[in-house]
Amino acid sequence: MAATWNGLFCALLCSTLPQIVTNNADGCADLRVGQYLCKSPKIDDATQEPENCKDLLAWVECLPAPNITCLLSNGTKFRFSGEEVGFNKSVPCRNVTGYSYKVAVALSLFVGWLGADRFYLGYPALGLLKFCTVGFCGIGSLVDFILISMQIVGPSDGSDYIVDYYGARLTRLSITNETYRRTQISP
Repeated sequence: MAATWNGLFCALLCSTLPQIVTNNADGCADLRVGQYLCKSPKIDDATQEPENCKDLLAWVECLPAPNITCLLSNGTKFRFSGEEVGFNKSVPCRNVTGYSYKVAVALSLFVGWLGADRFYLGYPALGLLKFCTVGFCGIGSLVDFILISMQIVGPSDGSDYIVDYYGARLTRLSITNETYRRTQISP
């Protein structure tokens, strides 16, 4: 029994030892985390998503770490210095076409009883119905406000809202002479 386990252990070790010793990946896209660094995608100011977003994916360039040798996509072996692009990696992105979440919620809150929120989101029939019934006597306006603010109702084309979260109004914090400094307490 022990000889069988020793044989299995030796077979496993002998099959993986060349990969551990040589530290070569088959292809550059097969590198492990820490062996490469991917650049951040360029963000479109209008949509707050990567500029090259297609089919819910955006591609970013990845640079293998210095002294990493791997196979390029054309099959050639290359040793990287840390400055060259080795492969592209996909990152998820959202399908955004131009409907602002802030505008939709504001329209629903203030003029939802006129159907402006539904007209804005591309539902003209529901907008006209809300206009003619004064927001279904206010009940439909309240329901629509809740549904839009919870993002249950979105644009009619199936896209996502533009949500400002990539630093639209962030300020850089810095320490100056006027900054309050907390006294250091030694342990």
